[in-house]
Amino acid sequence: MTHETIALEQTGHFAPIFLDYLKQTPQLKPYYSYFPTLDNFKQAIADKQFSQANRNILADVLKSQYVTTEGGDQAMAQIEKLQKSNTYTVTTGHQLNIFTGPLYFIYKIVSTINLTKQLKSQYPDQNFVPIYWMASEDHDFEEISHFLLFGKKYQWETSQTGAVGRMNPQELSAILEEMPEKPAIFEKAYLGQKTLAAAVRQYVHDLFGAEGLVVIDADDSRLKKIFAPIIKDDLIANKANELVESTTQSLADLGYKSQIFPREINFFYLKDHFRERIVREGNHFEVLNQGIQFTEEELLAELEQYPERFSPNVVMRPLYQESILPNIAYLGGPAEVAYWMQLKGVFAHYQVAFPVLMPRNFALIINKTSAKKMEKLELTTTQIFQEFHELKHAYVTANADSSLDLGPQRDAIEKVFESLKSKAHQIDPTLEGFIGAEASKALKGLENIEKRLEKAEEAKLETGIKQIESIKEKLFPGGGLQERKENFLNFYLNDPDFIKILLTHFDPLNFSFNVLTDEG
Repeated sequence: MTHETIALEQTGHFAPIFLDYLKQTPQLKPYYSYFPTLDNFKQAIADKQFSQANRNILADVLKSQYVTTEGGDQAMAQIEKLQKSNTYTVTTGHQLNIFTGPLYFIYKIVSTINLTKQLKSQYPDQNFVPIYWMASEDHDFEEISHFLLFGKKYQWETSQTGAVGRMNPQELSAILEEMPEKPAIFEKAYLGQKTLAAAVRQYVHDLFGAEGLVVIDADDSRLKKIFAPIIKDDLIANKANELVESTTQSLADLGYKSQIFPREINFFYLKDHFRERIVREGNHFEVLNQGIQFTEEELLAELEQYPERFSPNVVMRPLYQESILPNIAYLGGPAEVAYWMQLKGVFAHYQVAFPVLMPRNFALIINKTSAKKMEKLELTTTQIFQEFHELKHAYVTANADSSLDLGPQRDAIEKVFESLKSKAHQIDPTLEGFIGAEASKALKGLENIEKRLEKAEEAKLETGIKQIESIKEKLFPGGGLQERKENFLNFYLNDPDFIKILLTHFDPLNFSFNVLTDEG
């Protein structure tokens, strides 16, 4: 594999707020605590306060969760480290997409693992544990229920409802039967575990356990109990809603779009088969669509007895994460980086340290076939990020039998009409408008001729144009980034060392777009 990097702004796929964050634009500095550099982690470590009691609870929860994970003993050394006061976590989070979902899920974890290695080198007296936070309480089944493999969409059909992490994955045997190859790690995970969360922990451990990754499922009463004071405050005081709205407005005033929107109450009520919003209705609280009501006193008693039934939404989930982990960095995609900045005021209000906010690594994988086609068409890796119509125009212009540039003819027409305007001014100035209109017609006609000439050349170069179109669709399916559509099995099945390649080439502190080309 050859490795190149491209500036993110050259790709045309990233929002202004994300690019401005990486440029350290001064107007965004109030919305985060530390810019991600190795030196800045020194302060992040110093600022992170985490009690021994909470470390012990965290370790106990993780040990109990790994009991059902085959080979889970491998994670125990890392979990034991979490009980030490000089151990910190580096976290990424993601939904429980079946069969890992989009490729960037793998990129998130690789970035997180590699960051812990760099931190250990920089700060040898500290320990750093990479964490994958499973979004096990999410109830958006549609988001996680499908994946693409070799151009075919595989869909999980189920009548199960509620938090996806609690669903039984046995039904995925139908998809395993459909697949042309049945990777053993997924058979073991989906057919050998009783919940989707346990299954995901299993296959993620099989892929990354040797790198020290620890998987956490925060759907646990012991962890929720740590967070209960903040849950209570949000239920009663609704402070997060006010703070996030204020920050969102200030970012909007700077020209940035919002990624998330707070609610008066930012928690769901969670039980085995449903996860529904809690809302205040007059002098009582209601669980939407379930016919469940509480007085304030009853709701707080419910929280005291069953904290696990209170599930944070996107506004409160980051705060929950930072309350139960000794965490110093969060790695996410562009939208995640943007919405975390909307939450800075909430962290300050609850006196929870805001972590180093980092983008995950981004990558494009170019296989041997596409690489050979690009070489033949003289397409560079930078050019391939351009829109298809731009590539087509450049290709036709470069390969046309004669120049398609009618600039000299355009200049000549403009000179003729300028001369005519000068003459008209002397004879009858009122004719200048008429001559100007005729000039516009002539130039428009020339533009049409130019388009017709290019169309004629396109017909001659049809084969090359179709090859460019094919390459673009292969590397940017549907016009989007490969990593957001393709599944990692597209690469892993052909090369079992695929993850090792990513671990070798990804630098989490190099904020560029990685292009990995298999040149055979």
